[in-house]
Amino acid sequence: MVGPMAHSRARPNPADGKPPVRRAAASVGVLFLLVGALGFVPGITSGTDALRFAGHGSGAYLFGVFQVSVLHNLVHLAFGVAGLALARTVSGARTFLIGGGAVYLVLWLYGLAVDHDTGANVLPVNNADDWLHLGLGVGMLVLGVGTGRRRS
Repeated sequence: MVGPMAHSRARPNPADGKPPVRRAAASVGVLFLLVGALGFVPGITSGTDALRFAGHGSGAYLFGVFQVSVLHNLVHLAFGVAGLALARTVSGARTFLIGGGAVYLVLWLYGLAVDHDTGANVLPVNNADDWLHLGLGVGMLVLGVGTGRRRS
C-alpha cells in the first residue's frame, strides 16, 4: 500500500483538511502557551528567585535573554489560550493572528518608547523583548493575511 494509510496502524492526521489559517493560529497559540509556561521554569528561566509580579525590577530572564515577570508570563499564557480558542473557526483564527500581530507591534512601540529602567516598564521589556515583539507582530500579521486568503 502507498499513501497516508500505508501502515496498518497509521492514523489520519488531525490537521488534514483544516484550513491553513486555523493551523497557523493553533500553532502560534501552542507556542505562546509553551513560552508562558517556560517563563516559570528554573534553569530555562534564569533568576527565578528574582521573578517579580510586574515591573522593571524583575530579575528573571527566559533563556537568559528575555526579561520576564509573572505578569509577562501570564500575558503569554492568555495569548496561547486565546489562540487555541479562536483557532476553532477561520474568522477567529484570522482575528487572532491579525489582531494579535497588531497588539505585538504596539508592544514593540511601547518597548521603544518607555525607559526600561522606570516604573512605566510594567511588563517588563528589554531590548531583546522589543525585537522579539517586532518579529512576532510581523510574523502573526503575515500568517493572518497570507494563510487567511481564499483560494480561487
